[in-house]
Amino acid sequence: MSTKEKATGTDEAPAKGKKKLMLILLVVILAAAGAAYFFLFSGSSSAAEEPVAGDVLVLEPLAVNLAGGGYLKIGVTLQFTEAGSAGHGGSGPDGSKATDLIISTFSQAAPADVSGARDALKEALQAKIIEAYHGDVMEIYYNEYVTQ
Repeated sequence: MSTKEKATGTDEAPAKGKKKLMLILLVVILAAAGAAYFFLFSGSSSAAEEPVAGDVLVLEPLAVNLAGGGYLKIGVTLQFTEAGSAGHGGSGPDGSKATDLIISTFSQAAPADVSGARDALKEALQAKIIEAYHGDVMEIYYNEYVTQ
């Protein structure tokens, strides 16, 4: 074999390596562009939006007997979503479900729980109320909370 033939054979190997590298680089760039498009533009904008606040319903304060003795006087305000406010006709939202859930939640609580685990009880009550109103309530607020 002459030196001329050897030189032509070795030139083909680096050219093949460069082509493979360019092809791999192109695939990586396309995959990155596809991932960026997916994360930036694919999500449904309505699912990511926060619900719009609607009517507010202030419930009358209740005196609830606690499980271990004593009582709790609690007043709760319900913040409905805009869609939940419109779904109740002209009469406005009804607070009877929430009143029942307040009584059942806090009548099972001990006085120590009512004093120490106030936020945990609020989260549990809020989850129950949101479920009972089929997502039409977005938040609950305590406007009175007195234990004895």
